[in-house]
Amino acid sequence: QVQLVESGGGSVQSGGSLRLSCAASGYMFSSGCVGWWRQAQGKERLYVAIIRGDGGILYRDSVKGRFTISRDNVENTLSLQMNTLKPDDTDQYYCAAGTAVSATGCQWQHWGRGTQVTVSS
Repeated sequence: QVQLVESGGGSVQSGGSLRLSCAASGYMFSSGCVGWWRQAQGKERLYVAIIRGDGGILYRDSVKGRFTISRDNVENTLSLQMNTLKPDDTDQYYCAAGTAVSATGCQWQHWGRGTQVTVSS
């Protein structure tokens, strides 16, 4: 059974940084698609940063140049370095993993329970 567990969320002031981490059991981050998503209560879940099956990295426009996704294949962890945080970045952030259905397409099958990021102005 796959389990993804996020950590590293918290409250910071605008301009600050946070580093989210995701540890997996039953799944290898070195394969398939992995990524970070965000969701506000009652709203659609949106991707933030994805590593696709072909190794390509996709960032949401609003985080380009500020966030960096990375994976450690030895420790089997997925991270999201979040710099120059803005109040609009406030949300619940989720780690996700799934199957690459094409070079650029992913079927997301596994989700963590989320970690809250709150940025105050």
